[in-house]
Amino acid sequence: MRQPSVISRRLAAALAVSAVAVGAAACGPQDGKASGSGAAGAPEKGGTLTVLNSTPQEDFDPARLYTSGGGNIPSLVFRTLTTRNREDGAAGAEVVPDLATDLGTPSKNATVWTYHLKDGLKYEDGTEITSADIKYGIERSFAGELSGGAPYLRDWLIGGADYQGPYKDKKGLDSIETPDKKTIVFHLNKSEGEFPYLATQTQTTPVPEAKDKGTKYEEHPLSSGPYKVVRNEGDGERLVLERNPHWSAATDKERKAYPDKIDVRSGLDSAVINQRLSASRGTDAAAVTTDTNLGPAELAKVSGDKDLAARVGTGHFGYTNYLAFNPKVKPFDNPKVRQAISYAVDRSSVVNAAGGSSLAEPATTFLPNQKSFGYTPYDHFPAGKNGDAAKAKQLLKEAGYPKGLTVTLTHDNAKNFATSPEIATAVQEALAKAGITVKLQGLEDTKYSDTIYNVKSEPGFFISGWGADWPSGGPFFAPIFDGRQIVENGYNFNSGQLNDSSVNKEIDEINKLTDLKAAAQRWGALDKKVGEQALTVPLFHPVYKRLYGADVKNVVISDWTGVLDVSQVAVK
Repeated sequence: MRQPSVISRRLAAALAVSAVAVGAAACGPQDGKASGSGAAGAPEKGGTLTVLNSTPQEDFDPARLYTSGGGNIPSLVFRTLTTRNREDGAAGAEVVPDLATDLGTPSKNATVWTYHLKDGLKYEDGTEITSADIKYGIERSFAGELSGGAPYLRDWLIGGADYQGPYKDKKGLDSIETPDKKTIVFHLNKSEGEFPYLATQTQTTPVPEAKDKGTKYEEHPLSSGPYKVVRNEGDGERLVLERNPHWSAATDKERKAYPDKIDVRSGLDSAVINQRLSASRGTDAAAVTTDTNLGPAELAKVSGDKDLAARVGTGHFGYTNYLAFNPKVKPFDNPKVRQAISYAVDRSSVVNAAGGSSLAEPATTFLPNQKSFGYTPYDHFPAGKNGDAAKAKQLLKEAGYPKGLTVTLTHDNAKNFATSPEIATAVQEALAKAGITVKLQGLEDTKYSDTIYNVKSEPGFFISGWGADWPSGGPFFAPIFDGRQIVENGYNFNSGQLNDSSVNKEIDEINKLTDLKAAAQRWGALDKKVGEQALTVPLFHPVYKRLYGADVKNVVISDWTGVLDVSQVAVK
Protein backbone atom coordinates (compact mmCIF):
# COMPACT_ATOMS: atom_id res chain seq x y z
CA MET A 1 0.00 0.00 0.00
CA ARG A 2 1.30 3.46 -0.81
CA GLN A 3 1.56 5.60 2.26
CA PRO A 4 0.42 9.26 2.27
CA SER A 5 3.97 10.46 2.92
CA VAL A 6 5.17 8.60 -0.15
CA ILE A 7 2.36 9.98 -2.25
CA SER A 8 2.92 13.48 -1.01
CA ARG A 9 6.50 13.23 -2.23
CA ARG A 10 5.36 11.75 -5.53
CA LEU A 11 2.87 14.52 -6.12
CA ALA A 12 5.37 17.12 -4.99
CA ALA A 13 7.85 15.79 -7.52
CA ALA A 14 5.23 15.85 -10.26
CA LEU A 15 4.10 19.33 -9.33
CA ALA A 16 7.69 20.56 -9.23
CA VAL A 17 7.79 19.45 -12.82
CA SER A 18 4.47 21.07 -13.63
CA ALA A 19 4.45 24.11 -11.37
CA VAL A 20 3.87 27.56 -12.80
CA ALA A 21 3.57 26.45 -16.41
CA VAL A 22 1.39 23.48 -15.60
CA GLY A 23 4.11 21.59 -17.07
CA ALA A 24 4.33 18.15 -18.30
CA ALA A 25 3.65 17.19 -21.84
CA ALA A 26 4.45 19.49 -24.69
CA CYS A 27 3.57 22.01 -27.27
CA GLY A 28 5.76 24.37 -29.23
CA PRO A 29 8.16 22.34 -31.37
CA GLN A 30 6.25 19.17 -32.10
CA ASP A 31 9.36 17.02 -32.00
CA GLY A 32 9.81 17.88 -28.35
CA LYS A 33 13.27 19.32 -28.78
CA ALA A 34 14.51 22.50 -27.25
CA SER A 35 13.75 25.62 -29.24
CA GLY A 36 17.49 26.38 -29.22
CA SER A 37 20.56 24.24 -28.68
CA GLY A 38 22.29 26.85 -26.55
CA ALA A 39 25.18 29.23 -27.08
CA ALA A 40 27.25 28.90 -30.23
CA GLY A 41 30.34 26.73 -30.40
CA ALA A 42 31.12 23.13 -29.57
CA PRO A 43 30.69 22.17 -25.90
CA GLU A 44 33.92 21.89 -23.91
CA LYS A 45 34.87 20.76 -20.43
CA GLY A 46 35.32 23.30 -17.66
CA GLY A 47 33.58 26.11 -15.86
CA THR A 48 30.83 26.25 -13.27
CA LEU A 49 27.17 25.54 -13.97
CA THR A 50 24.82 27.41 -11.64
CA VAL A 51 21.37 25.95 -10.96
CA LEU A 52 18.70 28.39 -9.75
CA ASN A 53 15.76 26.62 -8.12
CA SER A 54 12.74 27.42 -6.00
CA THR A 55 12.56 24.07 -4.17
CA PRO A 56 15.53 22.74 -2.14
CA GLN A 57 16.90 19.28 -2.96
CA GLU A 58 15.78 17.79 0.35
CA ASP A 59 16.45 14.19 1.40
CA PHE A 60 19.53 13.81 -0.81
CA ASP A 61 19.60 10.09 -0.12
CA PRO A 62 18.94 7.56 -2.91
CA ALA A 63 16.61 5.60 -0.63
CA ARG A 64 14.33 8.58 -0.05
CA LEU A 65 14.13 10.08 -3.53
CA TYR A 66 10.96 9.52 -5.53
CA THR A 67 12.33 10.35 -8.93
CA SER A 68 11.71 9.09 -12.42
CA GLY A 69 14.92 7.91 -13.98
CA GLY A 70 17.14 9.19 -11.19
CA GLY A 71 15.96 12.77 -11.20
CA ASN A 72 18.10 15.59 -12.56
CA ILE A 73 20.63 16.82 -10.00
CA PRO A 74 20.64 13.44 -8.17
CA SER A 75 21.57 11.61 -11.37
CA LEU A 76 24.88 13.46 -11.39
CA VAL A 77 25.83 11.71 -8.13
CA PHE A 78 23.81 8.49 -8.16
CA ARG A 79 24.12 5.90 -10.89
CA THR A 80 21.55 3.11 -11.13
CA LEU A 81 21.28 -0.29 -12.81
CA THR A 82 19.59 1.30 -15.80
CA THR A 83 18.87 4.91 -16.70
CA ARG A 84 17.06 7.11 -19.17
CA ASN A 85 18.50 7.64 -22.63
CA ARG A 86 19.93 11.17 -22.64
CA GLU A 87 18.68 12.28 -26.06
CA ASP A 88 16.19 14.82 -27.38
CA GLY A 89 12.53 14.01 -27.80
CA ALA A 90 11.07 10.52 -28.20
CA ALA A 91 14.48 8.80 -28.26
CA GLY A 92 14.97 10.06 -24.72
CA ALA A 93 11.99 8.03 -23.50
CA GLU A 94 13.96 4.81 -23.92
CA VAL A 95 15.58 2.95 -21.04
CA VAL A 96 19.29 2.08 -21.41
CA PRO A 97 21.96 0.35 -19.26
CA ASP A 98 23.85 2.35 -16.65
CA LEU A 99 25.78 0.33 -14.05
CA ALA A 100 24.51 -2.84 -15.71
CA THR A 101 25.81 -4.27 -18.96
CA ASP A 102 22.31 -4.48 -20.45
CA LEU A 103 18.62 -4.09 -19.59
CA GLY A 104 18.56 -7.36 -17.67
CA THR A 105 17.79 -10.96 -18.51
CA PRO A 106 14.25 -12.03 -17.61
CA SER A 107 12.97 -15.51 -16.90
CA LYS A 108 10.30 -16.88 -19.21
CA ASN A 109 7.48 -15.35 -17.19
CA ALA A 110 9.38 -12.17 -16.21
CA THR A 111 9.33 -13.01 -12.48
CA VAL A 112 13.12 -13.32 -12.24
CA TRP A 113 15.50 -10.63 -13.53
CA THR A 114 19.29 -10.99 -13.66
CA TYR A 115 21.78 -8.14 -14.07
CA HIS A 116 25.57 -8.10 -14.51
CA LEU A 117 27.69 -5.06 -13.61
CA LYS A 118 30.17 -3.39 -15.95
CA ASP A 119 33.90 -3.58 -15.35
CA GLY A 120 35.74 -0.63 -13.81
CA LEU A 121 32.93 0.82 -11.67
CA LYS A 122 34.23 2.84 -8.70
CA TYR A 123 33.01 5.18 -5.97
CA GLU A 124 34.51 8.61 -5.32
CA ASP A 125 36.98 7.06 -2.85
CA GLY A 126 38.30 4.65 -5.47
CA THR A 127 36.72 1.50 -4.00
CA GLU A 128 34.95 -0.96 -6.28
CA ILE A 129 31.18 -0.94 -6.73
CA THR A 130 29.73 -4.42 -6.17
CA SER A 131 26.38 -6.16 -6.52
CA ALA A 132 26.24 -6.48 -2.72
CA ASP A 133 26.26 -2.67 -2.52
CA ILE A 134 23.25 -2.48 -4.82
CA LYS A 135 21.44 -5.11 -2.77
CA TYR A 136 22.17 -3.19 0.41
CA GLY A 137 21.15 0.11 -1.17
CA ILE A 138 17.77 -1.39 -2.04
CA GLU A 139 17.32 -3.00 1.38
CA ARG A 140 17.98 0.22 3.29
CA SER A 141 15.19 1.89 1.26
CA PHE A 142 12.77 -0.37 3.18
CA ALA A 143 13.73 1.18 6.53
CA GLY A 144 11.07 3.38 8.07
CA GLU A 145 13.67 6.04 8.83
CA LEU A 146 14.38 6.36 5.10
CA SER A 147 10.83 6.31 3.76
CA GLY A 148 9.75 8.42 0.81
CA GLY A 149 11.05 6.52 -2.20
CA ALA A 150 9.08 4.71 -4.88
CA PRO A 151 7.02 1.77 -3.54
CA TYR A 152 7.47 -0.64 -6.45
CA LEU A 153 10.24 -2.78 -4.99
CA ARG A 154 8.21 -3.23 -1.82
CA ASP A 155 5.24 -4.29 -3.95
CA TRP A 156 7.11 -6.47 -6.45
CA LEU A 157 9.86 -8.28 -4.52
CA ILE A 158 8.99 -11.54 -2.79
CA GLY A 159 8.88 -10.78 0.93
CA GLY A 160 9.07 -7.04 0.28
CA ALA A 161 5.73 -6.19 1.90
CA ASP A 162 6.91 -7.38 5.33
CA TYR A 163 10.59 -6.43 5.22
CA GLN A 164 11.62 -3.64 7.62
CA GLY A 165 15.10 -2.86 6.29
CA PRO A 166 18.63 -3.83 7.40
CA TYR A 167 18.64 -1.81 10.61
CA LYS A 168 15.97 -4.11 12.04
CA ASP A 169 16.54 -7.23 9.93
CA LYS A 170 20.23 -7.90 9.28
CA LYS A 171 19.39 -11.04 7.31
CA GLY A 172 18.24 -9.01 4.33
CA LEU A 173 15.88 -9.90 1.50
CA ASP A 174 16.20 -13.45 0.17
CA SER A 175 14.49 -12.30 -3.03
CA ILE A 176 17.66 -10.36 -3.97
CA GLU A 177 20.60 -12.67 -4.64
CA THR A 178 24.23 -11.75 -5.31
CA PRO A 179 25.95 -14.98 -6.44
CA ASP A 180 29.13 -12.99 -7.13
CA LYS A 181 30.28 -9.39 -6.83
CA LYS A 182 29.12 -8.49 -10.34
CA THR A 183 25.77 -10.32 -10.52
CA ILE A 184 22.44 -9.45 -8.91
CA VAL A 185 19.20 -11.44 -9.27
CA PHE A 186 15.70 -10.26 -8.37
CA HIS A 187 12.83 -12.64 -7.59
CA LEU A 188 9.40 -11.04 -8.06
CA ASN A 189 6.00 -12.12 -6.79
CA LYS A 190 4.39 -11.43 -10.18
CA SER A 191 5.34 -10.95 -13.82
CA GLU A 192 6.81 -7.50 -14.47
CA GLY A 193 8.05 -6.91 -17.98
CA GLU A 194 8.81 -3.27 -17.15
CA PHE A 195 11.45 -4.09 -14.54
CA PRO A 196 14.16 -2.36 -16.65
CA TYR A 197 12.23 0.90 -16.10
CA LEU A 198 11.99 0.27 -12.38
CA ALA A 199 15.75 -0.31 -12.29
CA THR A 200 16.18 3.41 -13.11
CA GLN A 201 14.81 4.40 -9.69
CA THR A 202 17.42 5.74 -7.29
CA GLN A 203 16.77 2.86 -4.90
CA THR A 204 19.07 0.74 -7.14
CA THR A 205 21.96 3.12 -6.42
CA PRO A 206 24.85 1.23 -4.76
CA VAL A 207 25.49 2.04 -1.09
CA PRO A 208 28.36 0.25 0.71
CA GLU A 209 27.14 -0.92 4.11
CA ALA A 210 30.33 0.21 5.83
CA LYS A 211 29.71 3.83 4.76
CA ASP A 212 26.00 3.93 5.64
CA LYS A 213 25.19 6.54 8.31
CA GLY A 214 21.43 6.10 8.29
CA THR A 215 19.54 9.39 8.13
CA LYS A 216 22.85 11.30 8.06
CA TYR A 217 24.03 9.55 4.89
CA GLU A 218 22.40 12.31 2.81
CA GLU A 219 24.93 14.82 4.13
CA HIS A 220 27.69 13.12 2.13
CA PRO A 221 26.41 10.19 0.07
CA LEU A 222 29.17 8.22 -1.63
CA SER A 223 29.13 9.13 -5.30
CA SER A 224 28.96 6.56 -8.08
CA GLY A 225 28.40 9.25 -10.72
CA PRO A 226 30.55 11.96 -12.34
CA TYR A 227 30.16 14.41 -9.45
CA LYS A 228 30.52 14.20 -5.66
CA VAL A 229 28.87 16.33 -2.98
CA VAL A 230 31.33 18.75 -1.36
CA ARG A 231 28.76 21.03 0.26
CA ASN A 232 25.16 20.50 1.44
CA GLU A 233 23.64 23.34 3.44
CA GLY A 234 20.12 24.07 4.66
CA ASP A 235 18.80 20.57 3.89
CA GLY A 236 19.63 20.83 0.21
CA GLU A 237 19.10 24.58 -0.19
CA ARG A 238 22.74 25.00 -1.23
CA LEU A 239 24.46 22.09 -2.94
CA VAL A 240 27.92 22.20 -4.45
CA LEU A 241 29.13 19.32 -6.59
CA GLU A 242 32.65 18.79 -7.92
CA ARG A 243 34.16 16.12 -10.13
CA ASN A 244 34.42 12.55 -8.89
CA PRO A 245 38.01 11.69 -9.93
CA HIS A 246 37.24 7.96 -10.03
CA TRP A 247 34.26 8.21 -12.38
CA SER A 248 35.11 6.81 -15.79
CA ALA A 249 33.39 8.03 -18.94
CA ALA A 250 34.26 4.67 -20.47
CA THR A 251 31.66 3.06 -18.18
CA ASP A 252 29.08 5.82 -18.62
CA LYS A 253 27.84 6.67 -22.11
CA GLU A 254 24.96 8.78 -20.85
CA ARG A 255 26.40 11.58 -18.69
CA LYS A 256 28.63 14.10 -20.48
CA ALA A 257 29.85 15.85 -17.30
CA TYR A 258 31.19 18.96 -19.02
CA PRO A 259 31.31 21.50 -16.12
CA ASP A 260 33.99 21.21 -13.44
CA LYS A 261 31.55 22.34 -10.78
CA ILE A 262 27.77 22.45 -10.21
CA ASP A 263 26.47 25.11 -7.80
CA VAL A 264 22.81 24.60 -6.85
CA ARG A 265 21.07 27.52 -5.11
CA SER A 266 17.47 26.99 -4.02
CA GLY A 267 14.77 28.76 -2.04
CA LEU A 268 14.46 31.46 -4.71
CA ASP A 269 11.23 33.07 -5.89
CA SER A 270 10.21 31.76 -9.31
CA ALA A 271 9.88 35.28 -10.73
CA VAL A 272 13.39 36.12 -9.53
CA ILE A 273 14.77 32.95 -11.16
CA ASN A 274 13.26 33.85 -14.52
CA GLN A 275 14.46 37.46 -14.22
CA ARG A 276 18.01 36.34 -13.49
CA LEU A 277 18.04 33.84 -16.36
CA SER A 278 16.59 36.47 -18.66
CA ALA A 279 19.24 39.06 -17.77
CA SER A 280 22.06 36.47 -17.77
CA ARG A 281 24.50 38.74 -15.96
CA GLY A 282 27.72 37.40 -14.45
CA THR A 283 27.46 33.80 -13.30
CA ASP A 284 23.77 33.74 -14.30
CA ALA A 285 24.86 33.54 -17.94
CA ALA A 286 25.97 29.97 -17.16
CA ALA A 287 22.81 29.11 -15.22
CA VAL A 288 19.77 26.88 -15.66
CA THR A 289 16.75 25.91 -13.55
CA THR A 290 15.51 22.38 -12.95
CA ASP A 291 12.16 23.28 -11.37
CA THR A 292 10.86 26.66 -12.57
CA ASN A 293 8.76 27.12 -15.68
CA LEU A 294 7.68 30.25 -17.50
CA GLY A 295 4.14 31.28 -16.65
CA PRO A 296 1.69 32.76 -19.20
CA ALA A 297 2.61 36.40 -18.53
CA GLU A 298 6.35 35.70 -18.51
CA LEU A 299 6.12 33.66 -21.69
CA ALA A 300 4.32 36.51 -23.46
CA LYS A 301 7.22 38.85 -22.63
CA VAL A 302 9.87 36.34 -23.63
CA SER A 303 8.15 35.52 -26.92
CA GLY A 304 8.44 39.15 -27.97
CA ASP A 305 12.23 39.10 -27.64
CA LYS A 306 14.03 37.12 -30.34
CA ASP A 307 17.17 36.55 -28.27
CA LEU A 308 15.26 35.42 -25.21
CA ALA A 309 12.91 33.21 -27.24
CA ALA A 310 15.98 31.38 -28.55
CA ARG A 311 16.84 30.51 -24.94
CA VAL A 312 13.57 28.77 -24.11
CA GLY A 313 13.58 24.99 -23.88
CA THR A 314 10.33 23.19 -24.70
CA GLY A 315 9.71 19.58 -23.73
CA HIS A 316 7.26 16.72 -23.33
CA PHE A 317 6.55 14.80 -20.14
CA GLY A 318 3.93 12.11 -19.63
CA TYR A 319 1.15 13.88 -17.75
CA THR A 320 -2.60 14.30 -18.17
CA ASN A 321 -4.88 16.79 -16.43
CA TYR A 322 -8.45 15.55 -16.26
CA LEU A 323 -11.89 15.70 -14.65
CA ALA A 324 -12.56 12.73 -12.39
CA PHE A 325 -15.89 11.16 -11.49
CA ASN A 326 -16.81 9.07 -8.47
CA PRO A 327 -19.66 6.87 -9.80
CA LYS A 328 -20.70 6.02 -6.24
CA VAL A 329 -21.92 9.60 -5.82
CA LYS A 330 -25.15 10.61 -7.59
CA PRO A 331 -25.73 11.73 -10.32
CA PHE A 332 -22.36 10.45 -11.54
CA ASP A 333 -23.51 6.85 -11.13
CA ASN A 334 -25.43 7.47 -14.37
CA PRO A 335 -23.12 6.96 -17.41
CA LYS A 336 -25.20 9.36 -19.48
CA VAL A 337 -24.49 12.18 -17.03
CA ARG A 338 -20.78 11.49 -17.28
CA GLN A 339 -21.07 11.39 -21.08
CA ALA A 340 -23.01 14.65 -21.11
CA ILE A 341 -20.25 16.41 -19.18
CA SER A 342 -17.68 14.87 -21.54
CA TYR A 343 -19.50 16.45 -24.50
CA ALA A 344 -20.06 19.79 -22.75
CA VAL A 345 -16.41 20.51 -21.92
CA ASP A 346 -14.85 23.35 -23.90
CA ARG A 347 -11.21 22.34 -24.24
CA SER A 348 -10.24 25.60 -25.91
CA SER A 349 -11.30 27.59 -22.86
CA VAL A 350 -9.59 25.08 -20.56
CA VAL A 351 -6.35 25.36 -22.55
CA ASN A 352 -6.58 29.15 -22.34
CA ALA A 353 -7.09 28.89 -18.58
CA ALA A 354 -3.97 26.72 -18.40
CA GLY A 355 -1.92 29.45 -20.06
CA GLY A 356 -2.74 29.06 -23.74
CA SER A 357 -1.73 26.72 -26.54
CA SER A 358 1.97 27.29 -25.86
CA LEU A 359 1.57 25.77 -22.41
CA ALA A 360 -1.08 23.09 -22.89
CA GLU A 361 -2.37 20.69 -25.54
CA PRO A 362 -6.01 19.54 -25.59
CA ALA A 363 -6.41 15.88 -24.60
CA THR A 364 -9.08 13.30 -25.43
CA THR A 365 -7.14 10.23 -24.24
CA PHE A 366 -6.11 9.38 -20.70
CA LEU A 367 -2.67 8.12 -21.73
CA PRO A 368 -0.27 10.92 -22.73
CA ASN A 369 0.16 11.59 -26.43
CA GLN A 370 3.55 9.88 -26.70
CA LYS A 371 4.49 6.65 -28.42
CA SER A 372 6.27 5.18 -25.39
CA PHE A 373 2.99 5.12 -23.45
CA GLY A 374 1.20 3.35 -26.29
CA TYR A 375 -0.75 6.48 -27.28
CA THR A 376 -3.75 5.42 -29.36
CA PRO A 377 -5.85 8.36 -30.61
CA TYR A 378 -9.53 8.24 -29.73
CA ASP A 379 -12.32 10.65 -28.92
CA HIS A 380 -15.37 8.75 -27.69
CA PHE A 381 -17.31 11.95 -26.97
CA PRO A 382 -16.29 14.37 -29.74
CA ALA A 383 -17.03 17.84 -28.46
CA GLY A 384 -14.96 19.77 -30.96
CA LYS A 385 -12.88 22.70 -29.77
CA ASN A 386 -15.67 24.42 -27.87
CA GLY A 387 -17.92 21.64 -26.57
CA ASP A 388 -21.15 20.21 -27.90
CA ALA A 389 -23.88 21.66 -25.65
CA ALA A 390 -26.72 20.27 -27.77
CA LYS A 391 -25.46 16.69 -27.50
CA ALA A 392 -24.91 17.16 -23.77
CA LYS A 393 -28.51 18.39 -23.29
CA GLN A 394 -29.82 15.41 -25.24
CA LEU A 395 -27.93 12.98 -22.99
CA LEU A 396 -29.12 14.78 -19.85
CA LYS A 397 -32.70 14.38 -21.05
CA GLU A 398 -32.11 10.67 -21.61
CA ALA A 399 -30.61 10.48 -18.11
CA GLY A 400 -33.78 11.95 -16.60
CA TYR A 401 -32.66 15.58 -16.31
CA PRO A 402 -34.59 17.42 -19.06
CA LYS A 403 -34.27 20.72 -17.18
CA GLY A 404 -30.58 20.26 -16.44
CA LEU A 405 -28.97 19.63 -13.07
CA THR A 406 -26.70 21.13 -10.44
CA VAL A 407 -23.36 19.57 -9.47
CA THR A 408 -20.35 20.50 -7.32
CA LEU A 409 -16.83 20.59 -8.78
CA THR A 410 -13.98 20.31 -6.25
CA HIS A 411 -10.69 21.99 -7.12
CA ASP A 412 -7.42 23.13 -5.55
CA ASN A 413 -7.05 26.75 -4.50
CA ALA A 414 -3.34 26.68 -5.37
CA LYS A 415 -2.41 28.90 -8.31
CA ASN A 416 -0.98 26.08 -10.42
CA PHE A 417 -2.90 26.45 -13.71
CA ALA A 418 -3.71 22.74 -13.45
CA THR A 419 -6.25 21.91 -10.75
CA SER A 420 -6.81 25.52 -9.77
CA PRO A 421 -9.73 28.02 -9.89
CA GLU A 422 -8.91 29.12 -13.45
CA ILE A 423 -9.50 25.61 -14.80
CA ALA A 424 -12.58 25.08 -12.62
CA THR A 425 -14.13 28.31 -13.85
CA ALA A 426 -13.55 27.35 -17.49
CA VAL A 427 -15.33 24.04 -16.88
CA GLN A 428 -18.13 25.81 -15.01
CA GLU A 429 -18.79 28.23 -17.87
CA ALA A 430 -18.79 25.49 -20.52
CA LEU A 431 -21.18 23.22 -18.62
CA ALA A 432 -23.58 26.12 -18.02
CA LYS A 433 -24.25 26.20 -21.77
CA ALA A 434 -25.53 22.63 -21.52
CA GLY A 435 -27.85 23.40 -18.61
CA ILE A 436 -25.48 22.10 -15.95
CA THR A 437 -25.04 24.47 -13.03
CA VAL A 438 -21.63 23.95 -11.44
CA LYS A 439 -20.96 25.02 -7.87
CA LEU A 440 -17.25 25.38 -7.19
CA GLN A 441 -15.69 24.00 -4.03
CA GLY A 442 -12.12 25.21 -3.58
CA LEU A 443 -9.87 23.54 -1.00
CA GLU A 444 -6.42 24.45 0.25
CA ASP A 445 -3.65 22.32 -1.21
CA THR A 446 -3.13 19.75 1.55
CA LYS A 447 -6.83 19.38 2.29
CA TYR A 448 -7.53 19.03 -1.41
CA SER A 449 -5.12 16.09 -1.77
CA ASP A 450 -6.32 14.43 1.42
CA THR A 451 -9.94 14.78 0.27
CA ILE A 452 -9.81 13.59 -3.32
CA TYR A 453 -7.44 10.67 -2.65
CA ASN A 454 -9.51 9.16 0.14
CA VAL A 455 -12.28 6.67 -0.70
CA LYS A 456 -14.33 7.88 2.28
CA SER A 457 -14.19 11.57 1.36
CA GLU A 458 -13.75 11.45 -2.41
CA PRO A 459 -16.12 13.96 -4.08
CA GLY A 460 -18.35 13.00 -6.98
CA PHE A 461 -16.68 15.44 -9.40
CA PHE A 462 -13.20 16.97 -9.14
CA ILE A 463 -10.13 18.09 -11.09
CA SER A 464 -7.08 15.87 -11.00
CA GLY A 465 -3.87 15.03 -12.84
CA TRP A 466 -1.50 12.09 -13.17
CA GLY A 467 2.16 11.88 -14.12
CA ALA A 468 4.43 9.02 -15.11
CA ASP A 469 6.99 7.38 -12.84
CA TRP A 470 8.58 6.25 -16.10
CA PRO A 471 7.45 6.69 -19.72
CA SER A 472 5.20 3.69 -20.29
CA GLY A 473 1.60 2.68 -19.82
CA GLY A 474 2.07 0.49 -16.73
CA PRO A 475 2.63 2.99 -13.89
CA PHE A 476 0.41 5.51 -15.65
CA PHE A 477 -2.67 3.41 -16.31
CA ALA A 478 -2.81 0.74 -13.58
CA PRO A 479 -2.99 2.97 -10.45
CA ILE A 480 -6.08 4.69 -11.90
CA PHE A 481 -7.96 1.72 -13.36
CA ASP A 482 -6.73 -1.49 -11.69
CA GLY A 483 -9.42 -2.50 -9.21
CA ARG A 484 -6.93 -4.34 -7.04
CA GLN A 485 -5.16 -1.05 -6.37
CA ILE A 486 -8.21 0.50 -4.72
CA VAL A 487 -7.07 1.49 -1.24
CA GLU A 488 -9.82 1.72 1.38
CA ASN A 489 -7.72 3.08 4.25
CA GLY A 490 -5.06 5.20 2.58
CA TYR A 491 -4.33 7.24 -0.50
CA ASN A 492 -6.43 5.90 -3.40
CA PHE A 493 -6.00 6.97 -7.03
CA ASN A 494 -8.65 4.80 -8.69
CA SER A 495 -11.16 7.66 -8.54
CA GLY A 496 -13.73 5.78 -10.63
CA GLN A 497 -13.29 2.81 -8.26
CA LEU A 498 -13.28 0.60 -11.34
CA ASN A 499 -12.82 -3.09 -10.55
CA ASP A 500 -13.42 -4.83 -13.86
CA SER A 501 -12.05 -8.38 -13.99
CA SER A 502 -11.41 -8.13 -17.75
CA VAL A 503 -9.41 -4.93 -17.27
CA ASN A 504 -7.47 -6.41 -14.35
CA LYS A 505 -6.70 -9.53 -16.37
CA GLU A 506 -5.44 -7.52 -19.34
CA ILE A 507 -3.19 -5.49 -17.05
CA ASP A 508 -1.66 -8.75 -15.80
CA GLU A 509 -1.18 -10.04 -19.34
CA ILE A 510 0.55 -6.83 -20.45
CA ASN A 511 2.81 -6.93 -17.40
CA LYS A 512 4.14 -10.29 -18.56
CA LEU A 513 5.47 -8.78 -21.79
CA THR A 514 9.18 -8.00 -21.93
CA ASP A 515 8.78 -6.57 -25.43
CA LEU A 516 8.15 -2.99 -24.35
CA LYS A 517 6.90 -1.87 -27.77
CA ALA A 518 4.33 -4.66 -27.88
CA ALA A 519 3.29 -3.79 -24.34
CA ALA A 520 2.83 -0.14 -25.32
CA GLN A 521 0.37 -1.10 -28.06
CA ARG A 522 -1.66 -3.14 -25.59
CA TRP A 523 -1.74 -0.27 -23.08
CA GLY A 524 -3.07 2.02 -25.80
CA ALA A 525 -5.81 -0.43 -26.74
CA LEU A 526 -6.81 -0.85 -23.10
CA ASP A 527 -6.91 2.91 -22.61
CA LYS A 528 -9.30 3.19 -25.56
CA LYS A 529 -11.53 0.44 -24.14
CA VAL A 530 -11.76 1.90 -20.65
CA GLY A 531 -12.25 5.40 -22.07
CA GLU A 532 -15.70 4.35 -23.30
CA GLN A 533 -16.92 4.30 -19.69
CA ALA A 534 -16.34 8.05 -19.25
CA LEU A 535 -14.79 7.66 -15.82
CA THR A 536 -12.55 10.62 -16.58
CA VAL A 537 -12.66 13.57 -18.96
CA PRO A 538 -9.13 14.21 -20.27
CA LEU A 539 -8.58 17.96 -20.52
CA PHE A 540 -5.00 18.71 -21.53
CA HIS A 541 -1.39 17.60 -21.55
CA PRO A 542 0.72 20.40 -20.03
CA VAL A 543 3.84 21.96 -21.49
CA TYR A 544 7.30 22.83 -20.22
CA LYS A 545 8.77 26.19 -21.11
CA ARG A 546 12.02 27.04 -19.32
CA LEU A 547 14.67 29.68 -19.78
CA TYR A 548 18.39 28.98 -19.63
CA GLY A 549 21.42 31.26 -19.48
CA ALA A 550 23.07 32.85 -22.51
CA ASP A 551 26.29 30.80 -22.17
CA VAL A 552 24.59 27.42 -21.76
CA LYS A 553 25.40 24.92 -24.52
CA ASN A 554 24.25 21.44 -25.50
CA VAL A 555 20.62 21.68 -24.42
CA VAL A 556 19.01 18.22 -24.42
CA ILE A 557 15.34 17.71 -23.49
CA SER A 558 13.98 14.19 -23.55
CA ASP A 559 10.40 12.93 -23.44
CA TRP A 560 11.29 11.12 -20.22
CA THR A 561 11.64 14.25 -18.08
CA GLY A 562 10.48 17.00 -20.40
CA VAL A 563 13.15 19.37 -19.09
CA LEU A 564 16.76 20.30 -19.75
CA ASP A 565 19.11 17.48 -18.73
CA VAL A 566 21.92 18.91 -16.58
CA SER A 567 24.09 15.87 -17.31
CA GLN A 568 24.44 17.10 -20.90
CA VAL A 569 24.96 20.83 -20.34
CA ALA A 570 28.20 22.65 -21.04
CA VAL A 571 29.09 26.25 -20.13
CA LYS A 572 32.37 26.51 -22.03
